[in-house]
Amino acid sequence: MPENVRLLLTIGPALAGAAFVACAGACAGARAMAPRWGLLDRPGGHKGHAAPVPLGGGVAIWLAVVLVLGVSGAVVVLDGAWLPEGVARHAVGLESKAGELGVIVGLATVMMAMGFVDDRVGLGWKPRLAAQLGCAALVAACGARVTLFGPFTHPLIGGAVTTLWIAAMTNAFNMLDNMDGLSASVGLIAAVLFGAAQAAVGGLFAPAMLAIVAGALAGFLVHNHAPARLYMGDAGSNFLGFLLGSMTVAGNFFQEGLASPFAVLTPLLVMAVPLYDMTSVILIRLSEGRSPFRPDRRHFSHRLVERGLTPPRAVWTIDLVTLACGLGALLLHRLDAWGAAVVLAQAGCLLGIVAILEVSGAGSGSASRTERTLGQARHEPSAPLPSGAGRPPGGDDAGPDPDL
Repeated sequence: MPENVRLLLTIGPALAGAAFVACAGACAGARAMAPRWGLLDRPGGHKGHAAPVPLGGGVAIWLAVVLVLGVSGAVVVLDGAWLPEGVARHAVGLESKAGELGVIVGLATVMMAMGFVDDRVGLGWKPRLAAQLGCAALVAACGARVTLFGPFTHPLIGGAVTTLWIAAMTNAFNMLDNMDGLSASVGLIAAVLFGAAQAAVGGLFAPAMLAIVAGALAGFLVHNHAPARLYMGDAGSNFLGFLLGSMTVAGNFFQEGLASPFAVLTPLLVMAVPLYDMTSVILIRLSEGRSPFRPDRRHFSHRLVERGLTPPRAVWTIDLVTLACGLGALLLHRLDAWGAAVVLAQAGCLLGIVAILEVSGAGSGSASRTERTLGQARHEPSAPLPSGAGRPPGGDDAGPDPDL
């Protein structure tokens, strides 16, 4: 077993466990304090819940990640004697990554703060998109860039792709945050798969960071599984998407001589379902002559509920499809071009089956307007909302306004 994997099996569970406890506790505090801060997601419009639900889970996730990361960093820097022998040997390397990690976490904190303001008072999609692109561009400018193949190795092209990728990831998770437990559970799966794929090619720093993120999301899910007692809000979805997007480019999926270069396609497989959701929603809105920035109930999860699934089962379905597409990514570092093409084709076929089932079931459940008690979700008409309707301050929805 490679040394880095042995180390991660030692420190990973400890980091994840600490983040779990910290986030679960912080979420309990957020549930108590949210009403005083005006962080309540009230029902109405295209929202499915019937009673106000506290926001603030995103701040709790951020706090848990920063706290565990800060304590871990302090232990490495101040007292290496506390570290396992294998970890101590990598302390200098971990310290060398501190600057890059500081930039990423700092910019992700800016995203969290922007989302917090949006949860409180509401922001338009233009300033939100500008902030996302600006922070993503700063990550690329600091040296964390997509390289891939051919022209993508050019710094300007790689920087542009990195900026668009991080912004897309941020919005994908923001759009995905439309049903109890959905965004957090998909984020948990993505963090684990990204960490495992990077560990397989010798990574240590990024997988350890992703273990912290996974633990924090697991702690949040204690309060967010259906029926949710706490929402992450835009503060959480922006922080989560930006942080995961940045860690996919800050970490390594490929090392010369140790792995196949096709391992760099890992993020596309792991994020296949969130990208499918975001792309399909935008296409549906455009095909109906509506702005892609108008919120509605046309997301993948909503469409599954229209086909007769309960909200929790829709979430489980999306989680399983995400896992099915992403598991193939763990093999990419061993595959040649033909093998990588097979794995990508398999994921494409799986999404194709999902799309066919969606189309073939269209209209089967649209005539019924059924109250679904599980997950506190109600089958609502999918007509667009009037401008500004259905999203009082503290809204936790999908759609670039508020999707972005």
